[in-house]
Amino acid sequence: MKTISLKLPEALDSKLSAAARRSKRTKSAVVREVLEDYLNGTAPAKKVSCYDLTADLCGIFDGPPDLSTNKNYMEGFGQ
Repeated sequence: MKTISLKLPEALDSKLSAAARRSKRTKSAVVREVLEDYLNGTAPAKKVSCYDLTADLCGIFDGPPDLSTNKNYMEGFGQ
């Protein structure tokens, strides 16, 4: 197995140490796994919020601005 060295900022080293402790593995094992996933294209996708998925729809519908909070709109609904 080849050996490489790299410099990490303190914050990144702290995150790496925490991940290694949580998974009960060495920092090298964590780095190897993450690097392999990244190079194979199997790294987890970036987290996306519901807003990110529907941002293009926000603000395009007409209607009362208090539709979700005004109980008067629910009068007679479901009868």
